[in-house]
Amino acid sequence: MVLLTMARPDPPGHRRQDLENDVHFFDAVDVPETDHWEAWLAYADLLTGAGDPRGEAIRLEHRCETGDGDPARLASAYAEVERQWGLDGLREDGSWRLTWSRGFIDEACFRLAKDTQPQRRELVERLLADHPHTATADLTDPEQWEGALIDALLSHPATHRLRTLELHLTDYHHSAEHSAISLAGRRRPRLEHMYFGYDFEYLYENSEGSTGNRIDPLEYHHKGLVQADVWDSLPALRTLELEGAFLFHFVRHDSLTRLWVRGPVISDGSIFDFGWTSGLVSLEVEIGSDVFGCLCPLGQLDELEASKYPNLEDLDLGKAGFDATSYEVISALADSSVLPSLRSLTIGDLTIRREDCEGDPLAALAELAPRFAHLDLNVDDVVDIEGADDEEVTRVLSRFGLGQAHATGDQSDD
Repeated sequence: MVLLTMARPDPPGHRRQDLENDVHFFDAVDVPETDHWEAWLAYADLLTGAGDPRGEAIRLEHRCETGDGDPARLASAYAEVERQWGLDGLREDGSWRLTWSRGFIDEACFRLAKDTQPQRRELVERLLADHPHTATADLTDPEQWEGALIDALLSHPATHRLRTLELHLTDYHHSAEHSAISLAGRRRPRLEHMYFGYDFEYLYENSEGSTGNRIDPLEYHHKGLVQADVWDSLPALRTLELEGAFLFHFVRHDSLTRLWVRGPVISDGSIFDFGWTSGLVSLEVEIGSDVFGCLCPLGQLDELEASKYPNLEDLDLGKAGFDATSYEVISALADSSVLPSLRSLTIGDLTIRREDCEGDPLAALAELAPRFAHLDLNVDDVVDIEGADDEEVTRVLSRFGLGQAHATGDQSDD
């Protein structure tokens, strides 16, 4: 595997091959389904015989892997591959970081580069003219150029064996849908890990697009940023990371085993009801204060139903803020139908005040404790039981099965 960080300009007199014919050739030769090098070296010979520079790159990669190669020559070989296949402009733009393996892109990470914005229209025009593409972009709108850059790569058969993909979006009001159309347009039989979304500080705050215009995520409540159904094209997907508000109408992937979300990524505002994710083993949800100062309603925890999560073992709510006391949160979790199947549970803090439980906080904790006896309870922040010292708290936790409770923050007493 090789990560390229820069591309060289075309040599004088260089003429790019007919990219449309080249692209068809990617799919015309059967790609080995095994990892054994013997098959890949035979594949490399076929490529070289057809004038495809990937053949030489594959042979150099094999030599590097067996300890008899030159990494610099390998990087140069894949730079030549990018030039011949019309992908060098994408790297020169600086928004894509690409890792090649066995003649195909193995890892790809997108984050829009600011410095190359002035010359991006020329690149986008060239890409739309020379490359296959699935999404339609308006060249007069700079906020659609991000989607065109993403589409140019994901529509290319060089991404057939893509294993890891990160799409950190800026102009997400356009590029989220463009990206989804591109993903749906080509089956990704090896894509195991995907990040999709945009960063934010406070939920629902306006974002700044590439041109300085503001994007209001609340405009996509119920409408959703993505209309295309991408899930059938990602059969090997096992880890999914989603960040932002109202990205998809649903997630339909029962083979998904790990899901990390930050924000209400489903268009109707659901936090825990993603659609069809019955294969999930690990779920991590981050939800903080929104721009109006509101936290996640406690009632959202009702969506954690065993019928939706029959295989869930690890639930991480350490960075999920609710509009309720931590006693109300842990009480709701104690009543949740998913609790019996869990092996580990992480919460933000474990704070019980007298007014929270209308009685003795230590006794309230003791009453809840047996329901969690079968799992590891992790507390990211403080454990604070009013009126009880650390020794009493430890004794209660141990006696009622919460002896596995691990607090990464401070324990305190009143």
